[in-house]
Amino acid sequence: MNKAEQLASLVRNAKHMVVLTGAGMSTESGIPDFRSSEGLWKKYDPFTVSHVDTIDNDYDAFHSFYGQRIAQQLQNISPNEGHNILARWEAAGIVKFLATQNVENLHQRAGSKNVAQLHGGLDHIYCHHCGTPSTLEAFLEKKPCSSCGGRLRPNIVLFGEMLPQDVWSQAFTEIARSDLLLIIGTSLRVSPVNQLPLEARGKIAIINMDETPFDDKFDLVIREKAAEVLREVESLL
Repeated sequence: MNKAEQLASLVRNAKHMVVLTGAGMSTESGIPDFRSSEGLWKKYDPFTVSHVDTIDNDYDAFHSFYGQRIAQQLQNISPNEGHNILARWEAAGIVKFLATQNVENLHQRAGSKNVAQLHGGLDHIYCHHCGTPSTLEAFLEKKPCSSCGGRLRPNIVLFGEMLPQDVWSQAFTEIARSDLLLIIGTSLRVSPVNQLPLEARGKIAIINMDETPFDDKFDLVIREKAAEVLREVESLL
């Protein structure tokens, strides 16, 4: 069997399949990843534009970076076929749970419902100082908070902030329950997401263009584009 056939067999036999996705899931939609040779962190210093302290110390830089991401990723980008396939698999009862590092909501826009956003989402805006919810329009127009005059921000986890413990706890629980964990498009080089696969007790498969530090621990490693692999697997199911 080729690797797509092997993955199709794993999917077909799974009773509680969980999916974990990273930036590589969305590159085929035109969203750059973070750590490849063409990634965002090659062009921007994350501790300059994406650290929580930047909101107070250099809001212009913070707003410019995230305003651009919101304009590009929420308004001009669509789910790719990989997102659509995972949504169809959830609707068919194949995928039980999906955890993602991505913040642009493409899984939800494709139709996936049981999604844990490990790093939050760009589509929700609130005041950094008092927590009052706001709108994308207000953030993009650089308006102050309507309640306290504070600075608005997207509901994402920035460098220097705590992770949402309820979401991460749910992801750990679901992965521990899984008999198949399918990892798509993440380098697994950053903690704590690289600890999630260690919770899996069943089979683990990964689709990622580059190698990861954990490849030798996985049951199946596929270094191809995610949407192409998922399309072939779906045709085999």
